[in-house]
Amino acid sequence: MSTTEGTTEGATEFTVVGGGIAGLVVARKLAMAGRTVRLIEASDHLGGTVASRLVGGINLDSGAESFATRGNTVAELARELGLGDEIVSPSDEGAWLQPVTGAALPLPSTGVLGIPSTPLSVDTIAVLGLAGALRAQLDSLIPWFGRRTDISLGKLVRRRMGKAAVEKLVAPVVHGVYSLHPNDLPLDRVAGLTERLALHGSLAMAVRSLRDAMPAGTAVQGIRGGINRLVTELAADLKTYGVIVEFERRIESAEALADLDGTVIVAAPGILAPLRGRAVTLATLVLNSPELDAEPRGSGVLVAPDCTAVSARALTHSTAKWQWLKELAEGRHVVRLSYNTEPENLAEVARHDAEVLLGVELPPDAVVDFARQQWIRPAALTAAERTDGVIVVGETVGGTGLASIVTHANAAAERLLAPAEEAKTGSLPVCPQGAGENG
Repeated sequence: MSTTEGTTEGATEFTVVGGGIAGLVVARKLAMAGRTVRLIEASDHLGGTVASRLVGGINLDSGAESFATRGNTVAELARELGLGDEIVSPSDEGAWLQPVTGAALPLPSTGVLGIPSTPLSVDTIAVLGLAGALRAQLDSLIPWFGRRTDISLGKLVRRRMGKAAVEKLVAPVVHGVYSLHPNDLPLDRVAGLTERLALHGSLAMAVRSLRDAMPAGTAVQGIRGGINRLVTELAADLKTYGVIVEFERRIESAEALADLDGTVIVAAPGILAPLRGRAVTLATLVLNSPELDAEPRGSGVLVAPDCTAVSARALTHSTAKWQWLKELAEGRHVVRLSYNTEPENLAEVARHDAEVLLGVELPPDAVVDFARQQWIRPAALTAAERTDGVIVVGETVGGTGLASIVTHANAAAERLLAPAEEAKTGSLPVCPQGAGENG
């Protein structure tokens, strides 16, 4: 049964289908401009994958727990929602790397997607070995002739820095962020890399230049109390600005969009095309383990794709990463592990993987509580799957990660609010797929 909130009167000018972050951002922006807006959500709650869950008595994010700072888009949204003072940076504890074999090592801190900016640094040599680091250093001697850029990131790094740099450094990081091998990540999805490579003539120098161009401070931030607070405040604003919200109403197909009022904005994957993509399973453990007080693996561990010691692709030691959560947990530890393929007996596998990756003994009675969450990262829509006259926002067109999704949703709303003559020309910007933060 559908429930409705909101007080908008008069004809609906815009109908937004889907109450995830993209749909909420678009609906809010349109309503703030005085337009009449209706939002339709198939479930009984808003936010999509940006949600919260009580685990071990602690209210935790069940999806993304951070956002990329690029463009300042998400931080600006948080400030508009009254959460500006709640924006926090993670601890300065670095991430670690679990190689295919051997013990975990600190991840070199000056790279981009694992590409080392200083191949002969001590921490890079520790991962690549001296021979691998020397091969990577040859990048400085190899001229850049503006070769084709429609290749994979893996192929570029292999040409310039060698196989060890790809398999031992870049692959674990790319796998942790994108769930892809760098051989499957198109180079044009790494914003700015090819331009800076052409400018500087060396991959290491291009990486250093990218890092220098980043805003001061960390590349990601969070919100005290969890990213899910964005949804709470967005929902409150929809009510304030009179958006009608219908819950538990499912739009089954693109054909059904024709029956909706006003300009239709699709913010739900699976309507214009069959839902496809990759499943991500998140295992959250609340642990009672004094050995973890020392934060033995910093903020977490990225796992090499071919590592057989564990099934997880990445681990985040959330109470080591976020001071507010450490205080809230009162001596307990929160650990999140992500899986591309969900193993049987996930709770036990997650406990074992955490034990291996963190390098401490975690007996079964160390687990205070466990939670499982799964969602689909939808694939990008193809041009053939787009429907004339229907505006699409969200991950299928905006890219992965809150920064990309919010940027694209803002642009869509601004385009819809443009003067009529201007709105007849041009097209909505499409952010590069995969500009995602590792949640």
